Amino acid sequence: MASRLPCFFFFHFLFTLTTLTSTASAATSCRTSCGSIPINYPFGIDQGCGSPQFKAMLNCSSTDLYFVTPSGGYKVRSIDYDKNTMVVFDPSMSTCSILQPHHDFKLSDIQNAIIRPSYDTVFALFNCSNDSPVHNRYRSLCFQAAGHSCDELYSSCTSFRIFNTTSPNGGNSTVHATPYCCFTSYDTVRVMSMNILDCSHYTTVIDGGKMRGVAPMDWSYGIELSYSVPEIGCGRCRKSGGTCGFDDETEIFLCQCPNSNNISTRDCGGGVSDQGGCSSTNTNYATLFLAMLVSFICAML
Repeated sequence: MASRLPCFFFFHFLFTLTTLTSTASAATSCRTSCGSIPINYPFGIDQGCGSPQFKAMLNCSSTDLYFVTPSGGYKVRSIDYDKNTMVVFDPSMSTCSILQPHHDFKLSDIQNAIIRPSYDTVFALFNCSNDSPVHNRYRSLCFQAAGHSCDELYSSCTSFRIFNTTSPNGGNSTVHATPYCCFTSYDTVRVMSMNILDCSHYTTVIDGGKMRGVAPMDWSYGIELSYSVPEIGCGRCRKSGGTCGFDDETEIFLCQCPNSNNISTRDCGGGVSDQGGCSSTNTNYATLFLAMLVSFICAML
């Protein structure tokens, strides 16, 4: 009886090892959508999914997907994986129909490097003082957007009409005046905060060639982000049926394969792992061989 105890403990060890490996494999499963938004590489909403450069940038809350930045969370409206663009909307931002308290739009250093507002995104600054930098020294940073002047929003948008003022001009006539405003790019608001710009409100519009001849009420309000995709062999992994991810501690690329404990190879065809050792599929074969060998020895005891 005593001679069989080592066999019992060995089989118990193999069972525990197999269970832990299977559990680890299940824990690395990556969700492919959040609400109606598909989640593909380089993005991920689960631990170890997508590219490590985009780690923790997206948050799936119930059925809504949010792009997380130092200035807050912005609701994701769409992701175009062919054009490498993402459209987000700031619920706290002023639009043609609602006026909101101003705040800054800020990105982290890594976000500024790999996912930033595209050149089709126009920032409109409103109610700027006479001392505003964009009204004086940096006036050249302002431009017309698709033939539109930002002054149009003062007269066309319900929310911005509050800034219209009138003053007597002698007799029975009056003069209508509006504070300075500015259409500018993201680089302006990146370098100078709203306090430095001395403008009380802002909104963002996506041009994309669709603003010309269109009234402000019908513009597309939001921020289009353009991102770059790291090339680390994800295409090979996906073609083999795997999901691209990474080790959460080392941030080394992992190809996560369905119905398998193999989560360390470049693709789901088996073979050599990224680290140059045996894949976990080969490890499973070795475990099976050891189990058969010990079974034979135990039977001889």
